[in-house]
Amino acid sequence: MVAPGTVHEPLPARDVVLGRGTAARRLLPNKARRMIGPWCFADHYGPDDVRRAGGLWVPPHPYAGLQVLTWLFEGIVVHSDSLGTEQQVRPGELNLLTAGTGACRAEVSPPGAPRLLHGVQLWVALPGPARTGTTPGFTHVAEPPTYTERGATLRVIVGSLAGETSPAPAFGPLVGAEITLEPGATATLPLDEGFEHGVLVVRGEALVGGETVGRDEMVYLGSGRDGLELAAPDDLRGPTVLLLLGGEPFAEELVLWWNFLAGDHDEVVRFREDWNAEAEAGVPPRFGQVPGFDGARMLAPPMPNVRLRPRAPGP
Repeated sequence: MVAPGTVHEPLPARDVVLGRGTAARRLLPNKARRMIGPWCFADHYGPDDVRRAGGLWVPPHPYAGLQVLTWLFEGIVVHSDSLGTEQQVRPGELNLLTAGTGACRAEVSPPGAPRLLHGVQLWVALPGPARTGTTPGFTHVAEPPTYTERGATLRVIVGSLAGETSPAPAFGPLVGAEITLEPGATATLPLDEGFEHGVLVVRGEALVGGETVGRDEMVYLGSGRDGLELAAPDDLRGPTVLLLLGGEPFAEELVLWWNFLAGDHDEVVRFREDWNAEAEAGVPPRFGQVPGFDGARMLAPPMPNVRLRPRAPGP
């Protein structure tokens, strides 16, 4: 099932902080690899005790040129945005903001939330026409397509896999899926050979393509695979949970800076200036504002002292 030259490349995480103090592990972009298909950003956070750590609190912040996905394994998060959306997301549900030409959102742990919070934030790079011409929109998928067989459960978050297709909007060929394996279970996923793929283990450990991947670890699998074997050890106390990300290799050279994906440095500068001006003056022509949020917006940081150069998606 594996073509010659197919890889199994670890993507080491680096520690970051979300909002006022939620610790996360940033897996993309990575020194070893900037993107996996159109997936250009992946943060994995938790499990955290929200009663001790205070929970997730990320004030209004902007996005442009991206789709932003929240997917939880434990807990509850409330999403509110400049489109007037206020939506809880729970484990097994998808919140997806298509920022397009510009939108902003906030995410917080609500009062009375379950004790543990565990999830991922993922960004999908929009291709040129969609990046510059897509009106912002929000999608909540309460019941993604789910398939269970012999101790393995597959949830298709976005795109298509194993004959199941998510209703979430997509602007190019991609896949995002959660796979849960009971102790001792195995599964073989059919893959598109033209896609490159990566797998993150979020709970337990697994054999991924015959090699052990531990909890909180991610591997890049390259392209050329028409299937992927997964197996969970039979001595674990609970299930193994994995996240599969994949898609056609992204062809465009891009600038990804802060929360903005753009074609060049000047476009990033415009995004930043628009957001900071709106935040200071309260004028919302590009990004809008989150109605009723009790707190100040998050200002964009200073630009670097060098001109940002568009880069290819690879290493």
